[in-house]
Amino acid sequence: MFDIGISELGVIGVVALIVLGPEKLPRVARTVGNLMGRAQRYMADVKAEVNRQIELDELRDMKSAVETSVRDIHGAVSKNLGDVRDEFDSAWKEATTGLPGIGSAEAGSARSGELADAGPYLAEPGRPKRLKRNGGQSVPLWYRRHSRLRGHALSGAARMARYRVRTRA
Repeated sequence: MFDIGISELGVIGVVALIVLGPEKLPRVARTVGNLMGRAQRYMADVKAEVNRQIELDELRDMKSAVETSVRDIHGAVSKNLGDVRDEFDSAWKEATTGLPGIGSAEAGSARSGELADAGPYLAEPGRPKRLKRNGGQSVPLWYRRHSRLRGHALSGAARMARYRVRTRA
């Protein structure tokens, strides 16, 4: 920290011995040592905090760079997806123009008809909803039987009779 050699420390020690005296010198030296240690720890904490701030700034810069690259990639993918969708729609129109019964307006209704036949998972107004299995309970019957979960509570007398210790007579 300071450029103090052995000779300067010796001179400071002799002057302190003369000024403070032999009784107070050890206590003062201990106090000065404690203060120097605190100052060094404080400086180390300040250095660590500055390094953390620098790393945090670097991480923020990296985060902003990643976010901009993600936005760019998202825009490029969206643009390519739109181009593919437009090409597919134009190819679909070309393929269905000569077919009887399927026009551009009827093609959309055919697609919705295909979704109507997709299965019992899609709810339609005229179709009954799919019923729950196993009586509407969340735990299957086989699991309840296997783990011996009871569907009803035992009375006190029934519990006593069931868990009574049987003695041999």
